[in-house]
Amino acid sequence: MRNQRGQILIQTLVLSALAVVFISVLVSLANYNIVTSTQSSNSEQAFQIAESGIEYYRWHLAHSPQDFQDGKGVPGPYYHDFLDKSGTRIGQFALTITAPPVGSTVVTILATATTTSGPGVVRKIQARLAIPSLAKYATLSNTNINFGVGATAYGPVHSNGGVRFDGVANNVVTSALTQYKDPSHQNYPNDPAEFGVHTHVSPIDPLPPNSVPNRSDVFKAGRQFPVPAVDFTGITANLAQIKADANTPNGRYFLPSGALGYHIILKTNGTFDLRRVTSLVPPPNVPPSSNYCTNSQNQTGWGTWSIQNETPIQNYAFPANGLIFTEDNVWVDGQINNARLTIAAGLFPDPPGPRKSITINHNLTYTNYNGQDAIGLIAQGDINVGMVSDDNLRIDAAVIAQNGRVGRYYYKGPSGQRCSPYHVRQTLTMYGMLATNQQSGFAYGDGTGYQTRTYTYDANLLYAPPPSFPLTSNQYQTISWQEVK
Repeated sequence: MRNQRGQILIQTLVLSALAVVFISVLVSLANYNIVTSTQSSNSEQAFQIAESGIEYYRWHLAHSPQDFQDGKGVPGPYYHDFLDKSGTRIGQFALTITAPPVGSTVVTILATATTTSGPGVVRKIQARLAIPSLAKYATLSNTNINFGVGATAYGPVHSNGGVRFDGVANNVVTSALTQYKDPSHQNYPNDPAEFGVHTHVSPIDPLPPNSVPNRSDVFKAGRQFPVPAVDFTGITANLAQIKADANTPNGRYFLPSGALGYHIILKTNGTFDLRRVTSLVPPPNVPPSSNYCTNSQNQTGWGTWSIQNETPIQNYAFPANGLIFTEDNVWVDGQINNARLTIAAGLFPDPPGPRKSITINHNLTYTNYNGQDAIGLIAQGDINVGMVSDDNLRIDAAVIAQNGRVGRYYYKGPSGQRCSPYHVRQTLTMYGMLATNQQSGFAYGDGTGYQTRTYTYDANLLYAPPPSFPLTSNQYQTISWQEVK
């Protein structure tokens, strides 16, 4: 009996020890789960507080688009308590704001959040906000636009009018119209209406109300119409502001030249030569006809727009704010390297007379194609390519014709006589973007003008346009969002 009692006691002790161990494990596991759950809850709360920091500053920028110091006027970080619905402080977020670099609209916001219940838990979110510029399109027109055979477009194309595209579009082509009558038709306006975006490349698009065919040979990324129109009216205000900002110690501002205009030659050393244009190349005049090269199509503003004589004025450093404004016509060419400039031409009040235009007859190029270089050309009137232009011309720039058109005049006289040898040019390459108020074009249906035209969109311009370039709105959009470890 004693042996049996001893065995029972040993078994009881073993079972008791096992029970203690098991209970201890359960208690430890429960405690671990509680701690883990608390940490997870604190981490999630900190994450949501960090999100609220980003949303707060997006709201702040909607009301103060140029305030990158949280209304404090001093460098950050900027601390904000986070309260629950009863007004109790349950956490905090700190904002580090990185203002946009010169020529960009991209602002970077870093929100670092903690909670009062878990002070050791930190969550960080970084967001990049930006305002898209008018350079969201490769080509933008306020009226009907026509891309003929030989034209290739890389980048979005949009018109507030209709679009006839007989070249190759490598991005989406859009129009604000459902249908329209194409003025390029010989029997316009008696011909029937066509689709807002259409092609005459064989087989010619059918007429509405037929279905829109899939023409991937022309519209490689498709076509869309109708879509909302783009507002051109704000460009006037931008031009007036550029004039004001250029007329400061940080800009370059030039009164009327007293002659035909100015010639600006950009240089890679960060300077530009300014010359006064005193005469233009006359239209070729070969006997016996005195009308060998004339304005046979009665185009407004027709001329050779090509410099014959000029006098030097001075060499200037690029302005600190990147803005050059002339109250006269201006010719621009040359090359930049690590520079961002906007050159504008206009005369106020508008219109006091003939609006001022910008002409590019010789190569205007970047050195860097990664966003470091940017040129904006904004003309109150036209953006021209003159008669005596390079046979193979390259233009690296974002160009806007506020009231006029971007293009080249028709250099062919009556009765088949031509402005030889300038009536035919070979290749035009535009890298950047093009915005025109009136119908643009660098070639004509009879084979005159530039035979091959390539328009390539510079995507860097969307959120990093040239200085003071028009924006599409004053509202920031989120372009990236990520948690930072």
